[in-house]
Amino acid sequence: MPRAFVFDAYGTLFDVHAAIARHRTAAGADADRFSEVWRGKQLEYTWTLTLAGRYVDFWTLTERALDFAFARFPTVDRALRPKLLDAYLTLDAFPDARDALRALKARGETTAVLSNGTPKMLAAAVDAAGLGADLDAVLSVDALRIYKPRPEVYALVTERFACKPGDVVFVSSNRWDVMGAGAFGFHGVWVNRAALPEEYEPAPAAVLAGLEGLAAVA
Repeated sequence: MPRAFVFDAYGTLFDVHAAIARHRTAAGADADRFSEVWRGKQLEYTWTLTLAGRYVDFWTLTERALDFAFARFPTVDRALRPKLLDAYLTLDAFPDARDALRALKARGETTAVLSNGTPKMLAAAVDAAGLGADLDAVLSVDALRIYKPRPEVYALVTERFACKPGDVVFVSSNRWDVMGAGAFGFHGVWVNRAALPEEYEPAPAAVLAGLEGLAAVA
């Protein structure tokens, strides 16, 4: 049996589109596309900076991506900026996140988060969702100043828990993240909430529509 179940945070435990959902009426007709661009640019910045050998923390990239989204969709009122950023610090957890973590802890498993988010962002989100008691560790790439899917990031888990990669089930809604984890040697579980097509190698150890069935994976 694997020793640790490790979760990506944004998109896996926390709904990255919850911020715009709280202000959908004020954002107007372009709200959904605005949120998609905000998220897409946030990730794009992590990849390009890491490839260039540079680092800017995830909160700053979140702000920059939001500013890009405002420029891309001028119909969305820029007065929403501080409200959207405040909302991003306390994103809603997916309804299945708390139950999945509690089921694993009840079984005696080790649980953790491994995220691109800064320690401050992660602490705020975990506290707002009430997940802290069900996590043994919250690990941030900020300790290394590089982003996923670099293998050094996944090594934070094996170093923290003094375990082998094969002892870890890594759970993410991002297929590229599952790819990086699998390449490192983790058992990757893809939470494919949006029913997206398969891509990348190695293949996930399991594909789930949500977190409900996670305790039965390994």
